[in-house]
Amino acid sequence: MRYLSYSCAMIIGVSIFLLPSRLVAKIAHAPTSQEVKRSVAMAEKPNHLINEKSPYLLQHAYNPVDWYPWGDEAFARAKKEDKPIFLSIGYSTCHWCHVMAHESFENKEIAALLNRYFVCIKVDREEQPDVDQMYMAATMAMNGSGGWPMSVFLLPDGRPFYAATYIPAKSMYGRPGFPEIIEAIHKAWQGRRDELEASASKLINALEEQHQVSASAINSDIDDRAFSQLSGEYDAVYGGFGSAPKFPRPALFNFLLQYYHKTGNKHALNMTLATLTAMAGGGMYDQLGGGFHRYSVDGQWRIPHFEKMLYDQAQLLHSYLDAYQITGDSQYAEVARSIVGYVLRVMHDPRGGFYSAEDADSEDPYAPGKHGEGAFYLWTEKDIVTTLGTRAANIFNFCYGVEFDGNALQDPQHEFTGRNILYRARTDEEAAGHFSISVAEVRASLEKSRAILLAKRAQRVRPHLDDKIITAWNGLMIGALARAGAILDDPKMISAAGQAAQFIRSTLYDPATGLLKRRYRDGEAAHTGQLDDYAFLVAGLLDLYQARQEPQLLSWAMDLTAKSITLFRDDKGGGFFDSVVDERVPIRMKADYDGAEPAANSVAAMNLLRLGRLTGNEDWLALAQKTLDAFSRRINSIPQAVPQMLCAVMLLQEKPEQVVIAGNRATADTMAMEAEVWRHFNPNRVVLLADGGDNQKMLAKMLPFMQSVTMKDGRATAYVCRDFTCRLPVTSVKDLAGRLTGSGEK
Repeated sequence: MRYLSYSCAMIIGVSIFLLPSRLVAKIAHAPTSQEVKRSVAMAEKPNHLINEKSPYLLQHAYNPVDWYPWGDEAFARAKKEDKPIFLSIGYSTCHWCHVMAHESFENKEIAALLNRYFVCIKVDREEQPDVDQMYMAATMAMNGSGGWPMSVFLLPDGRPFYAATYIPAKSMYGRPGFPEIIEAIHKAWQGRRDELEASASKLINALEEQHQVSASAINSDIDDRAFSQLSGEYDAVYGGFGSAPKFPRPALFNFLLQYYHKTGNKHALNMTLATLTAMAGGGMYDQLGGGFHRYSVDGQWRIPHFEKMLYDQAQLLHSYLDAYQITGDSQYAEVARSIVGYVLRVMHDPRGGFYSAEDADSEDPYAPGKHGEGAFYLWTEKDIVTTLGTRAANIFNFCYGVEFDGNALQDPQHEFTGRNILYRARTDEEAAGHFSISVAEVRASLEKSRAILLAKRAQRVRPHLDDKIITAWNGLMIGALARAGAILDDPKMISAAGQAAQFIRSTLYDPATGLLKRRYRDGEAAHTGQLDDYAFLVAGLLDLYQARQEPQLLSWAMDLTAKSITLFRDDKGGGFFDSVVDERVPIRMKADYDGAEPAANSVAAMNLLRLGRLTGNEDWLALAQKTLDAFSRRINSIPQAVPQMLCAVMLLQEKPEQVVIAGNRATADTMAMEAEVWRHFNPNRVVLLADGGDNQKMLAKMLPFMQSVTMKDGRATAYVCRDFTCRLPVTSVKDLAGRLTGSGEK
């Protein structure tokens, strides 16, 4: 639903109502020029955020609130002046962050109260996920729900004692406004500080206990249990899992497809394919420009929240590639190509990296100067008819569900009155029958119409682009692009992945120390790399190595893995901390939920398995097992919460398969062999090139059997090996296909 819902929390005698619904965490636009001008007008001079690079922090640089960035200066002032801290966390494409900024942070009276009673800190959660993660856990513990903006009140040492999400500027419906809350907390600080101290200590102790891990055995049937639970949550009518709102959760697809590969269970495959098909046919998919919006408000994938995130594009690209490998159905390949097309066209920095997100809100093309959610993507029927002409428009509107009054399933806030969200309402075949023309004519008409409408849409004011380049999310995209190029036989995609890897290495990596930075923007690399930066980048480099067979990629992945073990490994409890030590953050967290992004520990465990097998490193294989065991309680109790970790569990249980191709990488027969391997889905398989050069020499040092792998009769030769025991070599693509599918000689 698009209207607000509330939950209640009690603190220091005041009942404070929060907004944990879709609209609280709703992602929307970063600052436009009008917003910046308005913000500047609110203050005579900038605050301490003026020298930051984050688009989110910069939009608050002229608030009358005396914001500080997270750092020693703010905490030192809080201790010196004996003031509590008001911590506000959000990100540049967060709608309710901007609502609260306009209502409260640009309000001089409210700003004066904040400045008088608190030291105020603003954090971009995408730049500093460790800070966000810890205080989100506190917010969830206090209120049972969370979202952004996150509004947390801290002791001067960083311990939280009260948390909320969006807080309205004025009291409404019996609920206190921000000024009343500020005054109540100030009075408690003045007269009941011992209670706040005790509350903060109790909360930290509870969070520490909650996030402790204890190693034990993982149930042998855990993948079956997870599959059964997901089957019970599956929406057999519209696809997806659970009810509205529906979020794409690619880690679920990864698990189901790997489970299908292991067991042959067709229901696991069909649930995934039906969901991917429904998503691609819905309004959540940009039918003209490609790429996916953040999630669907309704259960039918019709009404999206229009933000586009890099991490969604990368993970869903993997999903559609997997579906194409398994089925050979071109519809999945076309969606994959459209995702790549969108990312390279809109989110690609000329130097090679990839930007973070595109906004949900944008200028209304039918009412210039006004903004609305999804306005850039919406169409009136009249506009389409005028643009395409009657006959082409009739076919297009029939297929894409365009109606005169608009086609939103629900619109309680009247955001979409008279506007249409494009989705595939009818198939090409249905249109052919309806208009008494051939399917080929329908497809030709739709292709032309989409191109015309896309060109016209390009004349509109695009949504704001958050041009931060985040290491972790670039790692996801590097891997997805590398696989896309290999599977779809498009060298340009692999090249783009390689350029992004080089960009990260040259701007966000220090080879002298082996350390990564988290974010690059406007010429500056900043913020300490987190576990997900290392883990996601390593995963991307391994996929890129598979596509390129360049030994320096494998070497870098190994170096990063070794460094991440040093930085993040928990020798006592097992697994990895998500962040390095920061004395200002009370708890080092270990996330294990595979949600919109996979948990970094899940990816780290998978990396250790892949690298351990690829390099023969038994220590890394043992560490992978210990990492999974550390999260056994979570895995055994709620397996559907950790689908990516379950992928690692299944990978550990299966014997690895290696396909070694002996040949010159530049010759047609070698490339044909590689292409055949990429046609087949197998999450347990690695591809190795025995080129007689640097790559083979490096591999032979770690895998002795690689020394004896050679071409036969001067032709590219494939060796299909299981657990490093190879079958007889083959020199034809047909015979290789038989080996890969199990129909050839064992």
